[in-house]
Amino acid sequence: MTADPALPEPVLELPWATRELGLTLCHTVSAVLERDWRVENLVEPGLRRNPRRAHLLVSTVLGKHLPTDPHRVLDAGNRLGDLVRRALGPADAVVLGFAETATGLGHTVAARIGAHCYLHSTRRDVPGARTLAGFEEGHSHATSHLLQPMPAEVFRNRLPMVLVDDEISTGATALDAIRALHAHTPRAHYILASLVDMRTDADRRAFESAAADLGARIDTVCLATGATRLPTDLIDVVAALPEPVLNPVATSRGSCARVELPWPHDVPEGGRHGFLSSDAASFDTALEAAVAALIGNLAAPRPVIVIAHEEFMYLPLRIAAALADNGIRTRYQTTTRSPAYVLDEPGYPLRRGFCFTAPELGEDAPRFLYNARWLELAAEFEPLLLVVTDRPADTERLTASGGLIDVLTASGADVLLAVLPAVDPRALEADRSGPPEPLRGPEFGSYAPDEVAWLLTDLSGVALEAEVADRERRIQVGEAHYAESLPVEYQPDAAYRRLFDEVLAESAERLALAVGTVAELVATERGSEVVLVSLARAGTPVGVLMRRWLGERGVEVPHYAVSIVRDRGIDTEALDYLAQQHDPRRIVFVDGWTGKGAITRELAAALDAYRAAGGARFDPELAVLADPGSCVRTFGTRDDFLIASACLNSTVSGLVSRTVLNRELIGPGQFHGAKFYAELADQDVSNRLLDTVSGCFGRVRPLVDARVREVLASDRTPTWAGWESVERVRAEYGISSVNFVKPGVGETTRVLLRRMPWRVLVRDPEAREHAHIRLLAAARGVPVEVVPDLAYACMGLIKDVKG
Repeated sequence: MTADPALPEPVLELPWATRELGLTLCHTVSAVLERDWRVENLVEPGLRRNPRRAHLLVSTVLGKHLPTDPHRVLDAGNRLGDLVRRALGPADAVVLGFAETATGLGHTVAARIGAHCYLHSTRRDVPGARTLAGFEEGHSHATSHLLQPMPAEVFRNRLPMVLVDDEISTGATALDAIRALHAHTPRAHYILASLVDMRTDADRRAFESAAADLGARIDTVCLATGATRLPTDLIDVVAALPEPVLNPVATSRGSCARVELPWPHDVPEGGRHGFLSSDAASFDTALEAAVAALIGNLAAPRPVIVIAHEEFMYLPLRIAAALADNGIRTRYQTTTRSPAYVLDEPGYPLRRGFCFTAPELGEDAPRFLYNARWLELAAEFEPLLLVVTDRPADTERLTASGGLIDVLTASGADVLLAVLPAVDPRALEADRSGPPEPLRGPEFGSYAPDEVAWLLTDLSGVALEAEVADRERRIQVGEAHYAESLPVEYQPDAAYRRLFDEVLAESAERLALAVGTVAELVATERGSEVVLVSLARAGTPVGVLMRRWLGERGVEVPHYAVSIVRDRGIDTEALDYLAQQHDPRRIVFVDGWTGKGAITRELAAALDAYRAAGGARFDPELAVLADPGSCVRTFGTRDDFLIASACLNSTVSGLVSRTVLNRELIGPGQFHGAKFYAELADQDVSNRLLDTVSGCFGRVRPLVDARVREVLASDRTPTWAGWESVERVRAEYGISSVNFVKPGVGETTRVLLRRMPWRVLVRDPEAREHAHIRLLAAARGVPVEVVPDLAYACMGLIKDVKG
């Protein structure tokens, strides 16, 4: 700091609060030898009705309460950043700005020093974001500060930390923040930066004590230091002042127009979830596009006051500066949570005030805006109020009676509302975390870690199960998609489980023959360096068995499980991962069986769409254990027989649920989701199925070679005969959609386990391959109808519950 005696004392008219109440701000030292950066030029004394603190330091360079030249705001932040750099030396740093007032200032400081990462605290608990830490602000009306970097690792490091606030009164908030963050990630060096520092000697000693307790160095830098002299009865005096007049009303209401600002979903608009130095270039590019969109909606030469929304300060500040650079007379300020005292007296900074409903849903406390007036131009122009807000604040409340737009237009102001698209914190996390890693057992699923890598997001802790009848109704009426929730995991009785044991013992060799056949077909036609990618979850046991078969031949192949969802396609994040890890030409998609061929078609269409969007080229040929619908060329059999893995739910599929695609839970950059039902481990037969079938490999190996030669010599062209059969049944039974007709033993089993079955059709009433279906149908009270000429062994018909 440089002492100021070389500068003559300025002759200023006393502020109203000093003149009338004795509230005095005293200047001590400036860091800059220019009069503009003295305390009396940086802050003005204001008032607020708060039983803990009745005074308010109103900054003239922050752009919060007073409409301010945006370049003056940026200049103040840049000068403070230069002081920070001097204290840091050449070291990199992370910067934390305090909500709500210093979010833009902190970002300006971070940009000036080229900080590794900038983060500001927030009072908005954002869905999809995780809270790293929090701290309290004792004198404030809104105390809780949340820190929500996405991911936490961008802020969790050992670099020096710079904490930025607009003013330091006691420094208690900064010390609370330092203690909270130090408990998570200790650092050796902290710097507290502010525009003005009004601490007492006792406050400064508290900093020294805190630094000693933490074993860290705490430095402070500011543009100017000073002191606040408060009358002893100030709280009572302010409480006795007349009620302020808010929300002025003009004789004629102003107009309101709206513009949507372009902004990429994966470019941070500020520091709420962290802003990396690597984000600066994409931010500047997006800023140019947003400003260009705005300028086309502004009528020159009308001046503009840019009004930012609360913590959302930095981007609107940069927009205001860009408008000024384009020759538009511009001022900048923001709304606030702070209820300050308004008084229309010369020398008092808060001459006019607006109180309005918080636009964010779930927020009850009112919000405020002060001044929103350009006094110097009042006789010449009425400025346009350009309100810039982000998507969470763009609600009905914003424009409803008592909302911000309503109270501004009621005052006679013309308003242009500019709305920024939502920036998904999960997209930021994905971009910064790199590709997600596969899940493996035993942490996820009951298969051994080398048997399968699940390209899924673990949703085990999320309540996704819905009662079957209600879930079915919501799916059928279009209120929900089947992949957004899960049915309650049905666990059959002891008689059914005994039947499963019998079926597995009787069909193990037949399953082994089909596994060997499809695995050898794949190796013959696609080579030995294939990568098996099963469609979770029905395809996963088949993929594991194919991998085991090839492994016994000395061919070790990777095996993954991915999600595919009817009408939504295959998981493109999983495809991206596979394309990065393997040659896409080596990928072989695997499923358990075909019904009418819906997933076969879904896979082909999804891979075409992925390729058209710039993705890699994958072969859409699907390899299945059983192809009763005649939908694919690569199969173990075309018989419609009982595959034991179709008899149960997760307990025969590694304790993993059907996959989930719910956009409230799965964000950009994340794989589709699924649950691991670890609590069902005592009922798990997944590995018994695998071991029983693979135990038969040696016995069926001589049969496989002959079977493969037979298949290769046959015409394997898909006929889609199954689809035609489904259409006939749909028409005959008056069913509204083919999606309600599930052909084949496997699909019929699924209907009985997970859906609302209407009836079951069987070709042979005594056939052993669907004895379990008869048991399930009886347990659920579903009629079984014999149809001798049925193209499949059985069909399950779903009940239409829309009515």
